[in-house]
Amino acid sequence: MIMQHPRLEKVFSVLWMLKREGYAETTILAVGKRLRHLANHVDLDDPEAVKEFIANKNYSNGYKESLAEAYDHYVKCHGLSWKKPFFKRYEQLPKLPTEEQINMLIANAGRKYALILSLMKDLGCRPIELTWLRVRDFDLNNGFVTIKTAKYGKGRILKISSSTLAMLKAYINSKKLGLNDRLFPVKSSTISDKFRLLRNRLAEKLQDPSFKTIRLYDLRHWKATMLYHKTKDLLYVKAFLGHRDLRSTLRYTQLLDFRKEEYIVKAASSSEEAKALIEAGFEYVCTTPEGVMLFRKPK
Repeated sequence: MIMQHPRLEKVFSVLWMLKREGYAETTILAVGKRLRHLANHVDLDDPEAVKEFIANKNYSNGYKESLAEAYDHYVKCHGLSWKKPFFKRYEQLPKLPTEEQINMLIANAGRKYALILSLMKDLGCRPIELTWLRVRDFDLNNGFVTIKTAKYGKGRILKISSSTLAMLKAYINSKKLGLNDRLFPVKSSTISDKFRLLRNRLAEKLQDPSFKTIRLYDLRHWKATMLYHKTKDLLYVKAFLGHRDLRSTLRYTQLLDFRKEEYIVKAASSSEEAKALIEAGFEYVCTTPEGVMLFRKPK
């Protein structure tokens, strides 16, 4: 019988406590990772030593705050006491990928990950929300999807594009999935790992290192930013993303300076052409005296 190290046994008891209290799996995994990191360097039963270790390491304030939050769970679980240190987190706004970069990632992915990236582009959902989706959550006739929102936000019903819907139907048929089957029965961390491999391969293929700076979560940031630019309606964007706090949505007003944005301009002479442009993300600008409708979309 393999005996577990006493320090790790105490860590596991913290994780069981979090599980019983209903914490999300991603939160439990993150707390476990940070507690194991601390356990490798300092005695977890000595709060002052832990505090000194965190304070003196050359970590960002954001990571120090995360370590302190994780250790605070340990303190509460094992009846210890400490005064949790405060680290001022300086939030850095993410750098958004371009739509062209997102489309290139989709085009260079296999069937499964092309669908995953297309869904994230259309829905702006979190990676973990993708792993919860079942076939029954989709209206395969009209392209609507019911999303169970992470972080205790409100559920939402959103619509995917016709191209993504076609990919979805082909994927379901190829996998022979039933109504109760999950589309992607993997952990969100696995999706993130596979995405990094994809983007790194594409960066090498194109000799463009900027692809290596794109994170999977940036597709959510891109969707939110473009949606705000199109609607200028923070409450709508908040509901679309499933945010609980409007302050989380406000950051998307800061990510791009659209006053300097260049546009792709398209013309439509019929309602069918106009509909196709709107579905592709173009916004209506005006109609010329000749009856031609003009649309635009940021490059």
